[in-house]
Amino acid sequence: MAYQVPRMDELQSRAWLALVWSAELLPAALDAQLQSDAGMTHFEFMVLSTLQQAERSSLRTKDLAAAVNATMPRLSRVVGKLAERGLVERAGGADDARVVNVRLTKAGRRELVRAVPAHIDLVKELVIDRLSAAELHALVEILEPLVGRLDPQSRVGFAAAQRAVP
Repeated sequence: MAYQVPRMDELQSRAWLALVWSAELLPAALDAQLQSDAGMTHFEFMVLSTLQQAERSSLRTKDLAAAVNATMPRLSRVVGKLAERGLVERAGGADDARVVNVRLTKAGRRELVRAVPAHIDLVKELVIDRLSAAELHALVEILEPLVGRLDPQSRVGFAAAQRAVP
């Protein structure tokens, strides 16, 4: 019996490729805007935003890595760069010397607040303002279950950061 290569019909293929290309192109556009307007990458913006949402603006590195969906080496490099710029501070854990906490500094909060307006403008221009209210509701109904399937323990995002113990 010959092996049959799985196929998608035209609608399935168009939907899948639209999702894939959106996932590829959107981060690059966000990165370019944030680099130009705020001197930070989109990933740095997400790290700072996640810290801002956390209790006392502080998280253990492992919780921060999970919340921003990063490997520990990648997060460590970025946190090091942010610390050099005075945007975050690293401190040892009170109960365990192996634990490293990352805390958003006042300068980090200031830079984040400065970056937000232009970032939101671009998000609206590229996505939000292109869709009707019904399409936005549909997008939420489509993507939230996909995120739930990809992250069943809800370990990424602001909600995960807020649940973590500083």
